[in-house]
Amino acid sequence: MRGMVRRTPGRDFLQGSLDWMNVASRAGELWWTRSAGRQGIANAADRRLANLVRVARARSPFYERAWRSLPKRPLALHELPVVTKGALMASFDDWATDRRVTHDAVLRFLADRDNIGEDFLDAYVVWRSSGSTGEPGIYVQDRDALATYDALLAVQLQSLPIATRYAWSVVAEGGRAALVAATGDHFASIASWRRSCHGLPWPSAQAFSIMDPMPVLVDKLNAFAPSFLASYPTTLALLAAEKRAGKLAIAPSCIWSGGEYLSDTAHSSIESAFDAVVVNEYGASECMSIAFSCPHRSLHANADWVLLEPVDRDYRPVPAGERPHTVLLTNLANVVQPIVRYDLGDSVTVSDRRCRCGNALPLIIAEGRCDDVLALRARDGSVVRVAPLALTTVIEDATTCHPFQLVQTAPDRLVLRLAAPDRLSRDEALRAARRALDDYLARQSLDNVRVVDDDHAPVADATTGKLREVICALS
Repeated sequence: MRGMVRRTPGRDFLQGSLDWMNVASRAGELWWTRSAGRQGIANAADRRLANLVRVARARSPFYERAWRSLPKRPLALHELPVVTKGALMASFDDWATDRRVTHDAVLRFLADRDNIGEDFLDAYVVWRSSGSTGEPGIYVQDRDALATYDALLAVQLQSLPIATRYAWSVVAEGGRAALVAATGDHFASIASWRRSCHGLPWPSAQAFSIMDPMPVLVDKLNAFAPSFLASYPTTLALLAAEKRAGKLAIAPSCIWSGGEYLSDTAHSSIESAFDAVVVNEYGASECMSIAFSCPHRSLHANADWVLLEPVDRDYRPVPAGERPHTVLLTNLANVVQPIVRYDLGDSVTVSDRRCRCGNALPLIIAEGRCDDVLALRARDGSVVRVAPLALTTVIEDATTCHPFQLVQTAPDRLVLRLAAPDRLSRDEALRAARRALDDYLARQSLDNVRVVDDDHAPVADATTGKLREVICALS
């Protein structure tokens, strides 16, 4: 397929080796920068912002137009206008700094799911967002950005108490790593995972689908016996329940959690079930690694590579410690698709206090995706728990209509709300989504669960303004 480079074992290993050398270099740079404290972190961010703005202004027609009336001198962040997902997606061909990156070329690449994690234009990795804000997005990441995300994770893992324990598992057990995620489309988690696995000198990593029934998933994980387990908080909570029940026998030394909000209660439950340290990462499709948790479970923003501006509804700055309406994101790592003062849609509160861990990176409280695990009653009276991201993946595979919402109103009843430009499109999308949900539920031994339509449009959360896609409305 045009735009995609198929990997061969030799090329795979060579490119993988180069990528990991880049990761090692970035990791060393991270240690050096952060050893200089807050001022060193701020200085690094300033240099990277100046370079990003310079490149975007020179090579991105979208930003050249948007910033045309601004002074030609170096600009401070607050002088730049806010951008939205809608504006960037509407100007996709003019957004990238590489003129070969076009909407048509990317769509052709994404149409083939064999391309997940493969190179686009021999230089980039592409993924799409799930559309939890009501509008899906498509994002292209360059090699330096991917190396930065990997280096941020590596540095975080090395700083945790389990570093020695995990290093020993790599030597003694092959360091098997498992990702449990939505694996059937070009989402960030699986695309970045497959890209990272290319060129590894041993077959130590494997991805597992959240679409599998829990007994099947448990059997697969037991057979693989990973030392490192990565998934969404809701899925990890379900796996923790299987571990406590004696069905899941794996004993990972480290668990990575991301993609959803991780509550302190869930954090404790997962750690105690597996007797393992949980690393919580806050990220987004627009920037994979925004913040990481420390041993005190505080989230520290990667302020040397990510700039966060909490703002109110009118994009005015919100004081530290005050809950904002949204946050503006600037990703300093990715140059091919510049993300500068981007309305992320999440509520991120920046704290003015210092963490007990001594980390110089700023503390944040992030309220990201927060959907419910649904406990559905099967025909035989047993309860089957279903992860929300499995349900949203089913709907997204069936229809391109966004936004949508699935609400549990009874133990065996789900209500589907769907937005569409007209009644005909909505009815067609509802039928397709309902058929897909029926098929999925049947595979989970839930063929008795009814999925019904709702004439109401999806309703955003009254407090956060963010759309929750899967909700349990049982009293």
